[in-house]
Amino acid sequence: MKINDHCVGCGQCAAFCKFDAIVVKGRASMNDSCTECGICAAYCPLKAIEV
Repeated sequence: MKINDHCVGCGQCAAFCKFDAIVVKGRASMNDSCTECGICAAYCPLKAIEV
């Protein structure tokens, strides 16, 4: 999973992550809990997450 430069830190992705794997401080970032399930990418309004 990669978060590209389109991320504005809105937090939509983190709200739907079942693994608490997304930290939003300015822009979003993934932590070690990420299972690469892709649910965050589906909910990103800017399509800033690449699976």
